Amino acid sequence: MSATTATARLTTRDIQNLKRRGEKIAMLTAYDYVTAGLLDQAGIEMILVGDSLGNVVLGHETTLPVTLEDMIRHAGAVHRGTRRALIVVDMPFGTASDPETALRNAVAIMQRTGCQAVKIEGGATVAPTVARLTEQGIPVVGHIGLTPQAVHQLGGYYRHGKTAPAAQKLIDAALALQDAGAFAIVLEMVVPELAGEITRLLDIPTIGIGSGPECSGQVLVVNDLIGLNVDRTPSFAKPKADVASVIRRAVGEYVAEVKAAEPAKAKGRALADG
Repeated sequence: MSATTATARLTTRDIQNLKRRGEKIAMLTAYDYVTAGLLDQAGIEMILVGDSLGNVVLGHETTLPVTLEDMIRHAGAVHRGTRRALIVVDMPFGTASDPETALRNAVAIMQRTGCQAVKIEGGATVAPTVARLTEQGIPVVGHIGLTPQAVHQLGGYYRHGKTAPAAQKLIDAALALQDAGAFAIVLEMVVPELAGEITRLLDIPTIGIGSGPECSGQVLVVNDLIGLNVDRTPSFAKPKADVASVIRRAVGEYVAEVKAAEPAKAKGRALADG
């Protein structure tokens, strides 16, 4: 979608209607006021305040150290920077361990950030939690396939759904999350053919990341899109810019200018001596 001046906040129904019309859904992460505002101005439809901030903002190796307070602080900043995009906030590790814990923490996120939805990682086992939240009026995005909060249990980062049993487990999980009331599901690092099959089976949208082009939409970490990384970009991301190089060049020029400037006191003494 092109840049827009529309100010009406998108709703979960708007997002679901995009799938019904066959229109792809564009989603990116954001973690701060300025970035969120720029994404909003450019016409992004959904913004995920991801616990990936643990990696790209806080410098952790995994998302596990991210706290509820981290998410609330960053989500509030993102919401304040936007007018139109639907804002989804990750529920970080340990905050959705059971339906009542999840409800308490999701209420805190919704009340303190102004966001419109939360995202919960996990398959069919988290369906009761999704149902509990949606019963209380909290929109939920599911997340299956590679679930980074379970990286140690999974044994690393890899593509999911390669075998028939694994594929059927993901299909069952997607259907269970839809039945529980999720309004969309993120498919991360799922075999593309399987991601397409799941997308066709579901009435609700799928948002892919590293899962091929047949999902209802796509999500990327914004740093990967704009080339703002210290380390290498994931193989499935194709940066549209190289912001890291722009920053390094600008800072390098600034450092050179500062170093080259003649100290004011020394210059004054030289004039006096003359």
